Amino acid sequence: MHSGHWQLPPLELLLAFEAAARHLSFTKAAGELFLTQSAVSRQIQALEESLGSKLFERRTRALLLTERGQVLYKVAQDLLQELQDTTQKLRGAAAARTVTVTTTPGFASLWLIPRLNGYLEDHPGVDVRISASYETVNLERQGVDLAIRYAPSASMARERRLFEEDVIPVCSPALAADPARPLREPADLRAHVLLHMEDSRASWIEWNIWLHAHGLRDLKPAGSLQFSQYDQLIQAAAGGQGVALGRLPLLRRMLRERQLVTPFKRSVVSSRGYFLIRSKRVASKQDVTDFEAWLLEETKKDALAKG
Repeated sequence: MHSGHWQLPPLELLLAFEAAARHLSFTKAAGELFLTQSAVSRQIQALEESLGSKLFERRTRALLLTERGQVLYKVAQDLLQELQDTTQKLRGAAAARTVTVTTTPGFASLWLIPRLNGYLEDHPGVDVRISASYETVNLERQGVDLAIRYAPSASMARERRLFEEDVIPVCSPALAADPARPLREPADLRAHVLLHMEDSRASWIEWNIWLHAHGLRDLKPAGSLQFSQYDQLIQAAAGGQGVALGRLPLLRRMLRERQLVTPFKRSVVSSRGYFLIRSKRVASKQDVTDFEAWLLEETKKDALAKG
């Protein structure tokens, strides 16, 4: 494991250790590094043998850093960050023509990607890279330029708001026109399947807010379907599988094209919204500035459409 002047473990072992220490999970580290969980475990074991020190405490349902592991983790993070910053600078102009954005899968597929051609046509030569994930990433550490985050408004008071969110039930035109189960008033939702996100308290909270606003706090639907991705949930609604709580402005295009309809006209302001966060690394990166300006212009169009 040692070679030449530098008596250091191989870089791949340090990368595996840093990822495992950051996530406190071999499984999550493996997913990030595109390795198997057992491969990461073997790399950590090899690093521990190389150093003659135990770096993790492996408990039944938890992974903790030892005192020596904490020391190595801080040093590894600092060194890897410095190495990444330096290599990005050396890549020069090619890296300067890249804009990397992280956001949720629903926002990416329903709002951002459908209108992205407008930006690309006006900015030829810029490579826009979209990372769609529910994971909140560290922009500086992961080399990401911008984040569009869906979060409770109260927790993002210091961040730039793209837009607030209104919620309203949506469904397919065929379901809305079903004479056997009319959707003339909110209480008619009792006869329908409601769609929501699995393992998401926020999904049911927003449904409950809308129902409570209409005096239906105790409404029990005919059934429920759960989805792991919001865009999947919306496709199910468009396919007539139930009624979804639509997020505006994400769904305005689908409503305009009549892929979805709103059987009831009153929306409710959500407790959540969409916020733009810019990495401190890209203060002078013109392509990121241009992309940020384009995003804000698109949100203005949505605000005008709402009005």
